[in-house]
Amino acid sequence: MKKTYYSNGKLLITGEYVVLDGAKALAIPTKFGQNLTVEPGKDNAINWTSYDKDGSVWFQEVLEFDAIENKPRQESQTIKETLTEILHEAFLLNPDFITKSKGHTVTTRLTFPKSWGLGTSSTLINNIAQWLQIDAFTLLRNSFGGSGYDIACAQNNTPIIYRLDDGKPIVEPVEFHPDFTENLYFVYLNKKQSSKKAIVSYHKKHSKLSKTIPAINKITETVVNTDLKTFANQLEDHEIILSHILEMQTVKEALFHDFTGVIKSLGAWGGDFVLAVSKQDPSDYFKSKGYTTVIPYHDMILA
Repeated sequence: MKKTYYSNGKLLITGEYVVLDGAKALAIPTKFGQNLTVEPGKDNAINWTSYDKDGSVWFQEVLEFDAIENKPRQESQTIKETLTEILHEAFLLNPDFITKSKGHTVTTRLTFPKSWGLGTSSTLINNIAQWLQIDAFTLLRNSFGGSGYDIACAQNNTPIIYRLDDGKPIVEPVEFHPDFTENLYFVYLNKKQSSKKAIVSYHKKHSKLSKTIPAINKITETVVNTDLKTFANQLEDHEIILSHILEMQTVKEALFHDFTGVIKSLGAWGGDFVLAVSKQDPSDYFKSKGYTTVIPYHDMILA
């Protein structure tokens, strides 16, 4: 029997990095996501094919049941090895998909370009968890790691405030319908940032967070329901706080110092998307600097 699963992509508006240490984060599911379709297969293997948004195949492999079950030692971190690791951890949580099957044919399809970084991995993990009826947060923790906010976005159709309480994910759906959405734009920085590498870097650099976490919590709570001026000011404050912790320039300082408005990094600093707050459509400004993907709020966010 053919079955299809779907998960939403994600954007992290506040709380990047410090969400790992218990800070509250505002996260928003996107209109874009990923499908996973499972059909019966054969040969004690999974015949896996992954398609990008344009229909091109970006990954195609046969994954033997034995390799998934035993997970041989990895010399490198290829896509096949990463996927095998995820499926191995899934097997430990529910072995039925191997022990009670002759094989599977699995197809995944992104509805956003793979390079965008809207959650290729998190949507995959959540889809696998749906398929195998296991806990997606546990599967993430045992494989990729991370805070889990992206899994929460994959599972929710509204904005959320997300935090970790002693490692346990706390998800609070919130009303986030600012009346200034026409002033909000998402700009792709032409490169995908590695979440794993960014998290490792953060753990090496982050200092004492006793004052930082309450400050980020207050910003997160404020921006959910406020006016445009306060929203913009809070995002600027957020950038300054994280800039000190990460010992990095803000994205505005590094790339857009002459921009009239506010620019906020979303997720891993240095790549993926940023949020631009502008009184006028800033598309021409960003395109003049080589950043041609500028998406208005309503075209990106799941309403």
